[in-house]
Order: sequence, then structure tokens, then C-alpha cells
Amino acid sequence: MTIYEFATSTKTRVMYGLTSLGVATPVEAISGIVAFYIVDVKNLPATWYATFWFFYTLYNAINNPVLGYFSDRTRSRWGRRLPYVLFGGLPYAVSFALIFSIPFDGKDNPIALLTWFGAAIVIWEGLYTALATGYYGLLPEMFSTHEERTDAAAKMNIFQTVALVLGAALPPLLAQILGWSGMATVLAVISLIAIYIGYPFLFERKDLKTDTSFPFLSSLKATFFNKSYLMVTGSQAMRFFGTGVLQTGILFYLKYSLKVDEGLATVILGIAFLIAMFSLYPWRNWVANKIGNRKTLMLAHVFMILGIVPMGFSPNIYFTYATAVIVGVGLGGLVLIGDVILSEVIDEDEVKTGHQRAGMYFGMSGFIITLSGLLVSSVFGLVMPAFGYDTLLDVQPVSVEMGFRIFLTVPTSVGFLLAIFFLWLYPLHGDYLKKIQDTLKKKREGT
Repeated sequence: MTIYEFATSTKTRVMYGLTSLGVATPVEAISGIVAFYIVDVKNLPATWYATFWFFYTLYNAINNPVLGYFSDRTRSRWGRRLPYVLFGGLPYAVSFALIFSIPFDGKDNPIALLTWFGAAIVIWEGLYTALATGYYGLLPEMFSTHEERTDAAAKMNIFQTVALVLGAALPPLLAQILGWSGMATVLAVISLIAIYIGYPFLFERKDLKTDTSFPFLSSLKATFFNKSYLMVTGSQAMRFFGTGVLQTGILFYLKYSLKVDEGLATVILGIAFLIAMFSLYPWRNWVANKIGNRKTLMLAHVFMILGIVPMGFSPNIYFTYATAVIVGVGLGGLVLIGDVILSEVIDEDEVKTGHQRAGMYFGMSGFIITLSGLLVSSVFGLVMPAFGYDTLLDVQPVSVEMGFRIFLTVPTSVGFLLAIFFLWLYPLHGDYLKKIQDTLKKKREGT
């Protein structure tokens, strides 16, 4: 087995990963359960939710490049990335808890419900974007080689898989025991602990602290004329569309299609996430380090399709458990390589422009990926009412059973197929990638 020389200690890479547990746990909960909580528990009409989510997603998308740009230009005694982690962690966790502490119900006062929810989630999302941009912007800066990045990413994604279990799989069960507000408080405390234990091990490269980013419009132009960036972020957008539909639809699918307790989402998602976690190092050692990031991601998307499609025909919960294993294998590849492949794009941009602009790239990536949320909410808002789903009905029509099977499988498969297509067009691989890596290595050695 090949032994790699790492510039950072194992403890540093582990603690970098631990911080991601705090960053990711609340956002996974928002992605996985907020639609069910607001629509099915709090009884906000589905069309109201879909309409609000459309405009919320536009806000979410726009603030990503803006905060990414400011991250690149931030100058403080703490650095340019670190202040967003240090000062953003506490309000981020508190605002998350407030989203699940709404005292209003959509049957009695839908306007008050939407007002509280809208204000809380807008504040929370702005804090998340600032925190996440600072944190993920450190990945290509702290870890410079492919082997070190994949090792750091594997450790990071082990913790992010735990975050998936905590944020997406456990909430239905925790909510039954503690109530929705109690569930959110527990997750908020876990988030705070992880962020501030990991923070002391984060660092920035001294030679990049004096780097000055482009003016905003010039920076946008340089970003959007980068073919590698457009292809990889297009692929990521389609990936997050597919997984967003899956997370949004799973509780509805269990309740209305399989007619089982939606709390079993904890088991299904738990299976997928644990398989994903255990597959991270096999993906890294046996696949990514041999065939590269591009082909690894393409293969991971194939596994996702092979796992998702059978869910549409699942006769019972046990069959769905089996499909969750396949989804977990694919998910392991997706979460391992997602940030690593974007780091390649950042390296290419640094070679071309002479500037390290991780904040702008992660921000712009967040902008385009966030727009996938528009597709998720739009598909939900269009498809499910067409099948008769109405939150104000005590008993849903029979057609809803088929509707959630279609919602869970067809849009997700289309998203993953489009992701594979974008990766096929991605130019940063083979000899061209090696040339970029060699050029950047020479630049680092010369500083």
C-alpha cells in the first residue's frame, strides 16, 4: 500500500472533519424534514410552501456569491475565513432551533405561521452561508495535494455522514420523544459543541493572506468563463436536486405510499448513511485514487440511480431497506468527491489568474446548487397537487400513493443522469489536470 507524506497531522485533519459535523447537522435537518414539518405537521398549504420556497431559494442563491466574495476580501486579525466560523457558530445554532419552535398552526393562522417560519429561516440561511463559505473555503488552503485532500475529505465526510444521521434520519424519532422544539434544541447543542471543539485546529496559509481578489464583476466574469467550473457545478446542482427530492419525499413516501410509520425514515436513512460512511475509504483507496475524481463521481451517480429506481416499485418496507444499501454506496462516492473536485477547479483558476479565490468559487457553487432547490420545490408544488395531495384533507385520495412513488424516483433519476452528462463534459482530468497540478506545485515551492 502506498504511504503518502502529509503536510498536516492526522489530528488536524480529524478536527477539520469534526467541525463539519457542527456545520452540516442543522442544514441536513432543514433539507430533510423542514418541508414535512411545515406542511404536514404545521399544516401550511403545500402551494404556500412551494411559493415561499421559490423566493427563499432566490435569496439563498444570491447571497452565496456575495458572501463568498466578501470572504475572499475579508482582512482581520483572525484571517479571512476563520472569523465566519468563530463568530457565526452560536447565532447559526440558535436561529436553527427557532425554526422548529413555531407556536402557530396553518389551520388556524397560516399567515402567522408563514411569517415566523420565513423570518427564522431567512436569518438562519444567511448565517449558514457565511459559516459554510468560511469553513469549506479552508479545504483547498489547508490541504494542497490530491491525496491529502481526499484523506481530509474522507474524514470530513465521516462526520458529515453522522450529521446526516443526526439531521435527517433521527429527527422523526427524536420529535416523537422530545417534540419538534426539543429535537431542534438537541441538534443545535450538538452543532455548537462540534464547531467550537474543531475551530482551534483550523488555519490559513500565510502566503495567501495578502492575496487580493478581483473586483466583484471581474470576479464573476472570471468564474463564469471557466468551463471546468460550469461543468462541475452543473453536475453538483443536479446531484443536489436528486438528493433534495429524495430527502423531501421520503417521509411522504413512507406515510402515503408504503403506509408505514414515517418514523421508519430513521431506519432507511440510517442504513443509507452508515453504508455511505463505511464506503468512504473504499471509494478513496480503490476508486478515486486510481481512476480520478471525474470517473468516480460518474460511477457514484450510477449507483444512486440503481438504488432509487426500485423504490418506485417497492412492495414493502423491507424491499426499501435493501434499496437503501445501494443508495448508501452511491452516496459515499458523492460526498467524498464533491468538495475535492471543486478544489481542482480552484487550483486551475489560481494557475490562470494568480489569485486563490476559494470563497468566490464555493459561493458561486452554492449559488447554482441552491437554484436546484427551486426545481425541488417546483416539482413538489406541481406534481403532488396534480395527484390530489391537499394538507387540509383529513384523508388523502388514493392517487397520492402513486404520486409520491413518482415524485421520489423519476425526478431523482433525471437529476443523476444530467449530473453524469455534465461530468462527461468536464475537461479537468488526465494530462491537463496533471499539468495544472505540476504548475501549482512549482508556484508553491517558489513562494
